[in-house]
Parts: sequence; structure tokens; C-alpha cells
Amino acid sequence: MAEQEERRRLLEVDGEGAGAGVLTGLMSEQDAYFSKVKNKKLYLATFVAVLGPMSFGFVLGYSSPVIPELTSITDPRLRLNSNQASWFGSIVTVGAAVSGLLGGRMVEKIGRKLTLMFCALPFVFGFVIIIAAQNVWMLYMGRVLTGLASGVTSLVVPLYISEMAHERVRGTLGSCVQLMVVTGIMGAYLAGLFMDWRWLAICCSIPPTLLLVFMCFMPETPRFLLSQGKRREAEEALRFLRGPDAPVEWECARIEDACDELSSSFQMSDLKDPGVYKPLLIGVMLMVFQQMSGINAIMFYAENIFEQANFKESDLASVIVGLIQVVFTAVAALIMDKAGRKVLLIISGVAMAISTMVFGVYFYLMSKLHSPPTVTLSVMRAVGEGPHPNLAWLALASMAVFIMGFALGWGPIPWLVMSEIFPVKARGFASAVCVLTNWSMAFVVTKSFQDMMSLLTSAGTFWLFACACTVSVIFTIIFIPETKGKTLEQIEANFRGMSGP
Repeated sequence: MAEQEERRRLLEVDGEGAGAGVLTGLMSEQDAYFSKVKNKKLYLATFVAVLGPMSFGFVLGYSSPVIPELTSITDPRLRLNSNQASWFGSIVTVGAAVSGLLGGRMVEKIGRKLTLMFCALPFVFGFVIIIAAQNVWMLYMGRVLTGLASGVTSLVVPLYISEMAHERVRGTLGSCVQLMVVTGIMGAYLAGLFMDWRWLAICCSIPPTLLLVFMCFMPETPRFLLSQGKRREAEEALRFLRGPDAPVEWECARIEDACDELSSSFQMSDLKDPGVYKPLLIGVMLMVFQQMSGINAIMFYAENIFEQANFKESDLASVIVGLIQVVFTAVAALIMDKAGRKVLLIISGVAMAISTMVFGVYFYLMSKLHSPPTVTLSVMRAVGEGPHPNLAWLALASMAVFIMGFALGWGPIPWLVMSEIFPVKARGFASAVCVLTNWSMAFVVTKSFQDMMSLLTSAGTFWLFACACTVSVIFTIIFIPETKGKTLEQIEANFRGMSGP
């Protein structure tokens, strides 16, 4: 075919060497293309984009060191009671869930780059309101605004990175989203050791400010530009991302050939298409299982959990938890494109199921050492007796294994897979549904965590999380496809050709 010959000619330009003229098959074309690709600018664009996830990591981590301070502050206008403290921690998820729908519209209408720039503004404004807060309602307003920004960011950044990156580094770069989230959480914990709540809010406003400035110099994604019929701009964006020597016309042609519906818009009737509803169901269930593992409940109340488990330096323990998350999320990023998504999800789910089960056993044994036998975490704290040394190590080990397991798989991979599996025309809508699901589940789990502790006891609550983790492993084995090493277009084609969900 003339088209194939033209592609081959593009790849052979500047391709001196014995094998330059004997390319055969798609893999040979890919090898020739990637031999000329330079990833330096791609890494730069990814680093700038993940300042967004770092920002909402600071938002998530902010409540843990601040709630104890605001519940004991001398100013009665700002002092939080237990119910208000619960809302202060969880109201972020309300804003994030609502903004997920807004973000889905924005990425389709104004693009990935502008959406990411705009979401930096409520981050900054939210923290400014918290800094200037004179009453509890101002604290709430600041948290809602930062939650709005967090929801849009959690949608657009995975999308932006997956559409910029090529298949050989997409897993690693996509995992950087969760890596920067946990880096932000750890940063908030660490800064909270040395700063009061106002200065910590000032610190938290720095990453989104940098994001707004540096994104001005980054390109829009080539796939979005092609969907708008802007081929010249798409080639310029690819040339920025792949380096001056790469024959980017070949990649542009490959994307266009694989996406016949690039110019079409999403309609609700498209939900009947197996290429749309199958990945959408998988994406939604990934988000449900991620939150049902109990991770946000544990992270939002990290200090309280350690306090109530009778560990003296609970604030320092939270920093250690954050550090474990950062290290193992970095490990996941490094091995993502080698081990694959599915294997890591299974290993992660098994580790979390075992650790939450053991954590439940710890609290069950602790309840047997005190009276009455239905004692909960808060009652144990009031008793003031330290746990048996062996039991204390059991709790510490369970928490460490859970965090390691989550960081290896169920932390980064749902967001990564979400950005990979949806077809171009449904990407905004489907991503919005997933973000709405994730943050709605985060709100439900976080807000009901204390109630579950009272109703089910501490042991029962963690056993419930263990059951959810077990089901997630089964779901992964049966339904989750492996996306390692595949282009976005190949992944879409696989869903369309699947004989079952």
C-alpha cells in the first residue's frame, strides 16, 4: 500500500545503518521510531503535570496534623468539636465528587492543558480562605474549594499523561500520579510537625502556584489536538515530547488510523457499545474497590488511629506511614511497565486483605484485654493502658504491610488503567464517572468510619475491609485486562473485540 510505503519512508529518514531499509511489520516500525525518540521533554511535561496530584496530596494530608490542633485551639470561633472535625476531614471528598462531572466536560471542551491550569486556581483560593479563616464555615469553604480542585486534577492529570506518553513508558509515568499524591500527603505530615495550621496552609499553596506558572510552557496532548482537527499543532506537540529527530508524522498517522471516530462526539447511546460500557464498568469497579480497601479512612485519621492504638508519637508515626507509601509507590512506578498492571493488582490485593484481617485480629485481642468486650478504639484510648508489646508490634506490622500493598498496586493502578482503557470519544465522560465514583465512595467510607467503629467494633470494621480486598482480587483475576506495552488504540480495539466482559 502507498500509505504503508509512506510510513516506511518517514521512518527511514536519517535512519542510516544496515537495517534501515528492511523494516518488516509493526514492531520493526516501532523499534525504528523509538530509536529516534528522546524522552527528556516528556519527563519534564510529566513532572509539571504531577504538581497537580502533589497539590491534592497536600489537601488529603492536611487534615491529619491539623484536626488535633483545631480541636484544642483557644479561639472558640475556630475550635472544632468531634462532628465538625469529621466534616473537616471528609468534606473535601464532597467537592471532589461534584467536580468530577465538571472536569469531564472541561477536558472535552477546552482541552487537557487548560483544564489542568484552571484547576490550580481553586487550590490556591481554598488555602487562602483557610489561612484567613475567622470561623468554622470559612474552614469548610476552603476545604470544599480544594476538594473541587482535587476532583478535577484526579481526572485530568492521568488523562494528560497517558495521552502524551508512548506505550514504553506510559505505565511508569502514569504511576507518578499516585507517587506525587503520597509525596504530598507525607509532605503535609512532615510539615505539620513544625508548622501550625495557618503556616501549613501557606506551604500547601506552593505546588498549585508552580503548576499554574509552569503549565503555560507545556503542550496540549497530541490526541486531543487531532480530535479537534489540528494536525499541525499535534505534530508540534509530538515534536516537543519526542525530540527533534523523531519522525512524528508516523505517530500522528498511527493515531489517526486507529481512531476513525476522532471527530465524533460522545452520545449516551454509545453506552450500548461494548467498547464503551465494558471499560466503563471496569473503571467504576476499580474505583469502588480502591476506596473499599479503607485507605482513605486510614489516611484521613492516621494520627488518631495510632493514638487510639496507644502509640505515643502518633504524629511521627504518620510521617513514617507517608514515607512507606512514597517508597513503595516509587517501586511500583519503576516496575509497572515490566511486571504489568494485573499482577501488581493481585499482589497488592492479597497483601491488603491479609493485613486488614490481622489488624482486625489485633483489635479483637485488645478488646479481650479490657472490659467490656465490645470496647472500641475510642474506649481503649480512654482506658489509657498500653497494649501488650507483642500486640503493639502486630498492629505496627499490619499497618506497614497494608500501606506497602496499597502503594504497589491499588494506589496507582486504578488511576493508570482509567486513563488507558476508555475510547477517545468517551474519555471525558467515562473518566468523570470514575472520578465521581471514587470520591463519592471516599466520602462514604471516610464519613462513616467512626460510625462503623461503633457499630461493628474496630475489629469488625477492619474485617469488612479485608472482605472487600479479597473480592477485589477475584475481580482482578476475572475481569481486568493487561494493558502493559499496548498503545491506547490497541487497548480500545481489544475491548471492541472481546467476547465477554
